[in-house]
This record gives sequence, structure tokens and C-alpha cells, in this order.
Amino acid sequence: MKRHAKAAGLLTLIAAAAAALLSGCGSGKEASGKTVVEIVQYKPEAVKAFEALEEKFNSTHDDIELVIDSPNDAMTILKTRFIREDYPDIIGIGGDINYSNFLDSDMLMDISDYAGLADIKESYLRIDKELEFVPEEGVYAVPYMANAAGVLYNKDIFDEHGWTIPTTLDEFYQLCEDIQAAGIQPLYFGFRDTWTCLAPWNAICVDLAPSDICSQVNAGTATFAEAYRSAAEVTKSLLQYAEPDPVAYSYNDACTAFARGESAMYVIGSYAVPQIRSVNPDINIDSFVFPASNNAEENLLNSGNDLQWSVMAGSEDNKEAIYTVLDFLYEDENIQTYLDDQNAVPCKQGDFELPSMLDGMKPYIEGDKMADYQDHHYPSEMAVDAMIQTYLMDESENALDTFLERFDTDWVRYNRDLIAKVQRYYEEHPEEAAEGGEDA
Repeated sequence: MKRHAKAAGLLTLIAAAAAALLSGCGSGKEASGKTVVEIVQYKPEAVKAFEALEEKFNSTHDDIELVIDSPNDAMTILKTRFIREDYPDIIGIGGDINYSNFLDSDMLMDISDYAGLADIKESYLRIDKELEFVPEEGVYAVPYMANAAGVLYNKDIFDEHGWTIPTTLDEFYQLCEDIQAAGIQPLYFGFRDTWTCLAPWNAICVDLAPSDICSQVNAGTATFAEAYRSAAEVTKSLLQYAEPDPVAYSYNDACTAFARGESAMYVIGSYAVPQIRSVNPDINIDSFVFPASNNAEENLLNSGNDLQWSVMAGSEDNKEAIYTVLDFLYEDENIQTYLDDQNAVPCKQGDFELPSMLDGMKPYIEGDKMADYQDHHYPSEMAVDAMIQTYLMDESENALDTFLERFDTDWVRYNRDLIAKVQRYYEEHPEEAAEGGEDA
């Protein structure tokens, strides 16, 4: 097997790994005659679910042995293994910048012939295409599980006061006013932990900014200053309904306050529910999509590929066994095993039992009306979460313009090589640049 990395825009570690890939992937045949298929997946919190699935698979397949590793800090371990030319057959990672880098390094196999792709919701397949730095032919990941972010709310408080779920931004503002009038805090934030600033930002951007805005900026056809203005204004407007000085409180503080009924709502992802229920196991939580637009039809669920499967390039000889493993993972009852363990959202179409806290989001999940988290496209070095926190604390008259100008400036600073690569690609493929402009 021989692979090479594309010359520009790669992480040094990944480039070195891709250039060195000269041996076969996975474990292949063992002395027992079984074909070993190894998965390394990055969610250690799901280890029990995957241990159960591994045991179930191996007890029902005589010719294939499945090995699933769920290490802590899996991304670091994977990159180290790549350098050592020690490759699993399948990697389970999130749909984010790491996936983009692996794909850009030619490290993943085109699996567009995998029949199970036909059962995946179109939104999640589109999300992966938007994570490509430049358009790629083929398919390189099968989305497995997603998460959802929007507004968690205390259902008992809402029912007591007869409040209804807002479907437009004006209705959301009016709801906040009604909650304040009842002597209750509408929102609580934990912005001392900068990453939490991304929760409302992402949930608002899916309605007010193009899902592929980062690609448009890289191609030179758009700016963040224009695309993000409305989203930034709405994000800051939430402070009038939050506790005083939300930057003084952490994520744990916010979860605790919401769990104790100190606010009626919390703009955060479903991932916060276990933390909230660790404080108050009896809290009655539901959720709804953040309605950032005043046109209800334009509002989307903020949902991304939390876990997806990619096959390492060079695994063609093991493809039949690998696809058998994927078929097993996508069996409905096995997906439900993961859902029950992790309170996730399935990327596969079907009638699955979702956690009750997602009841308010079900119409969007079932209707496939979803868009990815914007921060899945941001380089970590840019520290967008800290930028948003600074903007929210800035009370000067030009705070908005300062934030947006910095976004564009820092984007170029941290993506200079990628921007050059993307623009060179469209210079060489002008017909695709025209199509992209029409889509935008």
C-alpha cells in the first residue's frame, strides 16, 4: 500500500504520517483464520456500549473478530500510531477539523460503494461534504451519531405559567420578557469557561449564516464581517436576559443554577443534561430549537456528526469484513443500544426511541432540518470562543465592528496556507467556483 500527503495545508504530524504509509492497515488474518477488524474510536465515555457491541458481534460471527479500542485522548494516540505505521481498519471520530485534516492528507478510503450510506439522513452527509477543504470526489465517512444544541428549558416551570415554545426570534424575546415579569431569571450562562460561549453562537448561526460560510471565505467570495453580523447581534442581545456578569460563572455554575430552578432556560447542548441531572435527578427537562430567525421556516436544529466511521486508505483487501462490521453497527437494535447509553441522535433514518429531553426537537430531527456547528470549521489556534467572550464583555460603541473585523483578520492569519490552496483549486476548476457561487 502506498499513500502520500497533499503538499499544502497539512498538520506536520499528519503529513509525516501520510507520507510514511507503506504497509497494510489493520490486523488482517490471524493464525485462527479469522479476519481481525480493529476500530479505534474517540469517545471513552461510550466504552461500555462498545464493549457490549464488540461482545455481541464476536459471539455471532465465526469468521471475523472485532476489536474496538476506546482510549482516552484518542486523537493523540491515533496520530502517534500513524507515524508508527500502525493503522486500525476503522476510526471513529467527530465531524470536525480533525476529520477535515485526515481527509486532506489522503488518509481515508473512498467508501461511496458502501450500501449503508443510502440509509443516512441527507443533512449529516451534507455536513461531511462541507467539511472538505476542497471538493472531493467520493464519500469518506459514514455518520453514526449526532448531538443537538438549542435551548433546554424547565418543563415544570413552563407548564406552571402556561408559556408556549417560541418559533420566531420576536416570540423568543417576548417569552424572555414574560419570564422576567414573573420574577424568574430567563437565562443562565457560564461564560467564564470560554467554550460555553460557542453554544448560543452555534445555535444562532445555523439560522442566520450560511452553513458553508467558512468555505466561502476561503474561496474569497464572502466575509465574516457581513455573514456574521446578525448572528453576533442576536448573541449579544441575550445578555439582557441573563444573570448579571455571566463571565463570572462557570459551566458547572450554570448547570447547577438551572438544575436548581434559578433560570427557566439554558442555551446549551444536550450534552449538558447529565451534568444538570447530577445536581437534580428529578428535573423535568425538554428542549427546543433556538429560533434566531423571524421566519419560522428558516430555523434549523444545530446538530453535528458527533461520531462517524472512516475507513483507513489501503484497507481495500479487508473491505468485505469492514463493511460487515459497519452493517452490524448500523443494525437498528445496535444503534438503539448506543442511544440508550449516550442520549444521542441517530444519523440513520428510522423509528428510534429518543430521550425525552429531545421531544421539542423531534420535528427537526425527523424532518432532517439540521445544520452543523460553525466551530467545527474553526482552527483551535484561532480561539474563537475567547474572541466571542471578549466581544460579549466589550461595552464600547464599536464592539460589534471590532469583533467582526478581528474575525476576518484572524481567519486569514491562521488559515493563510489553506486559503491559498482553496483559491488555487478554484482557479484550476472555474466551473466549480461558479457552482459554489450560485449555491451561496
